[in-house]
Amino acid sequence: MKLLVVEDDDRLRRNISHILQKERYYVTQVKTAEEALDYVAIDDIDLLLVDWMLPAMSGVMLCQQLRQEHFQGAILMLTAKGEADDIVEALDVGADDYLTKPFQLEELLARVRALLRRTYKTVEQTITIEGITLYKDRRQFFNQQTPITLTKNEFLLLEFLFLHKGQIVSHDQIANHVWGYDYTVSINSVDALLKLVRKKIDTPSTPSRIKNIRGLGFTMRNS
Repeated sequence: MKLLVVEDDDRLRRNISHILQKERYYVTQVKTAEEALDYVAIDDIDLLLVDWMLPAMSGVMLCQQLRQEHFQGAILMLTAKGEADDIVEALDVGADDYLTKPFQLEELLARVRALLRRTYKTVEQTITIEGITLYKDRRQFFNQQTPITLTKNEFLLLEFLFLHKGQIVSHDQIANHVWGYDYTVSINSVDALLKLVRKKIDTPSTPSRIKNIRGLGFTMRNS
């Protein structure tokens, strides 16, 4: 399941993301509603955790716009506002649930599990491209029957390309997925990581399984 945490408080955002990642969710974190809209436009998100008091565009406005654009995932609103009128406003614009700060992380996880059960979508658990298979539930890659040994960052990069099969992803999108939004990563660092992954999945005298689309980014070669 893919989760997006939208919270401008750096410490809280990192804490929430960390606890969700420990539960083996795929988690992306952003600071603003504008960033959230950009990310939802390019990826399938199952659940958004949205702070009400975001800069520029509020969490309520974000929720409203997402529903107007037919976003089908679940939305959990996180806020210090706890009056009945506030709860009604959040639910009326499309939030599925509401959690008042401060909250226990155990309660947050319980709400997340409940929302994902409610909106569960059947997804393919294996993805095979050019003889390489990703087993999503086991978080492991195989080349035919042979497991591929990857570092954490190598796995995250290859996983991102597999989850976006048929799409072109940019240097920035790869950097955000592998290192996170809080880190500034050079294009050279992304290219170096791509080179390491290619060495582990490609075979001599054949085109790389990771195709470079000049000026745009990268995609998995599919025959």
